Amino acid sequence: MNESLIKELLDKNIRVVAVTKKHTKEEVDQLYALGLSTFGENRVQEFLTKYDPKYHWHIIGHLQTNKVKYVVGKVDMIESVDSLKLAKEINKQATKLGIVQDILVELKVTKTDENKTGYPIEGAMDFLKELEQFDHICVKGLMCIATHTDDESVNAKEFDEMKALYDQAKEKYPQMDTLSMGMSHDWRLALAHGSNQVRIGTALFQS
Repeated sequence: MNESLIKELLDKNIRVVAVTKKHTKEEVDQLYALGLSTFGENRVQEFLTKYDPKYHWHIIGHLQTNKVKYVVGKVDMIESVDSLKLAKEINKQATKLGIVQDILVELKVTKTDENKTGYPIEGAMDFLKELEQFDHICVKGLMCIATHTDDESVNAKEFDEMKALYDQAKEKYPQMDTLSMGMSHDWRLALAHGSNQVRIGTALFQS
């Protein structure tokens, strides 16, 4: 475990989602013992093998509609909502449970990686408007995965675009409090450009 990094994150009071995909429940427990309490999983099946209600859980990977019923009510946040179809299913399952499920809208900021998921950033405000119809989901903010590149100027531009959109959206939707940007390789840059939540996996497990 990278205890010095964890200490730095905790000392700076940074909101961290510890990405624990491909790591064991025992490693999750170790991170918790070191002070981290929110964990992010990409795959539903893997999440279910580690689920512990005393921890906070986020789904951060692409979520298929047929898997929604297994996570609603168990996770604090679904960070990867990128379609009306997915939002509708989350709302349906949350309605059954009589709860409101917190979500983030995942936006696609990269112009070069066709494989990245996310709702097109150009239509973000229209998408947020469509989500108003669902009473059992609460949009708490926005999320993105920046282009994987060594050129920081590319990522800085993407983060700035997200921050500007977040500020615009927050004026209309005051319940928003989360801009989830930054991963192991770019979290410091993301924070410098307005992120208030980072998702760090690989870097946490480097000794």
